[in-house]
Amino acid sequence: MKKVILNLSVFCLAYAAYAQEAVEEGPALVSETFNSSRIISGHSVETLEKKEWEYRIEHRFGNIGTGSGVDESLGFDQAADIRFAFEYGITDKLMVGLARDKGSTTAYRSIVDGFIKYRLLQQTEKGMPLSMTVIGSSLISYAKATSDISAVSHYPKFAHRLAYSTQLNIARKFSEHISFSLMPTWVHRNYVASYDVNDLFALGAGLSVKLTKKWAFISEYYHTFHESTVLPDLQNSLGFGVEWKTYGHNFHLTMSNSSLFNEAQFIPFTTEKWGEGQFRIGFSITRSF
Repeated sequence: MKKVILNLSVFCLAYAAYAQEAVEEGPALVSETFNSSRIISGHSVETLEKKEWEYRIEHRFGNIGTGSGVDESLGFDQAADIRFAFEYGITDKLMVGLARDKGSTTAYRSIVDGFIKYRLLQQTEKGMPLSMTVIGSSLISYAKATSDISAVSHYPKFAHRLAYSTQLNIARKFSEHISFSLMPTWVHRNYVASYDVNDLFALGAGLSVKLTKKWAFISEYYHTFHESTVLPDLQNSLGFGVEWKTYGHNFHLTMSNSSLFNEAQFIPFTTEKWGEGQFRIGFSITRSF
């Protein structure tokens, strides 16, 4: 599997280098494949414009079904995870971001995460059929290490606090209303439990259906490839939502079985099951400057 991922990445990078000059000088570019740099939990193919700042607030509540009820306002009394981020477009193709996450797993709490994202290709009206970005991200937990030596959060070494992900995001805008994306993603964690694995591969898919110029239906799914006997509780992250875009702002109201943000968290740590009522409401608000 690793050889397949490597060969795919090399091919895509070579193709991007060959085609880039023709794209820049060729037909008109296709814009707004997705309305935001995120879909539900993960990235979209979009990057910020040069010198554009974006401030993000993201929040996930508790389970609507299992674990909460009317007495807990269907999960609204719980804060599963909270993320605050600043992101910046260095060029029209290159952006970076830095965030602070509450974290809601036993492995990582009190998290700082960061990423770098580069647009390799952009779809054109004629010629280039798709857009492509590559994203590299990492996170570090600065929480106090636990005294339990059997826990991942014991962190015997500083490097054990780190996790990484790499993603190739490939998308196409089929019409003014429908866009689709595939996101092969590799996650590596420096330190895991004895029953866990350091490396995981997942294939994500994202969909945007624009209902009007301001409103869209969005969905996202990540299928994680692993041995079920090794990680029997691991579930695939699945989310749906609506998006409202206004000048300078973007709002997402979502429902997902994952309580986490950042690929290095929601891919290896989603254990909630839609079929058992283990899903939650979440939202994100972004402001561009």
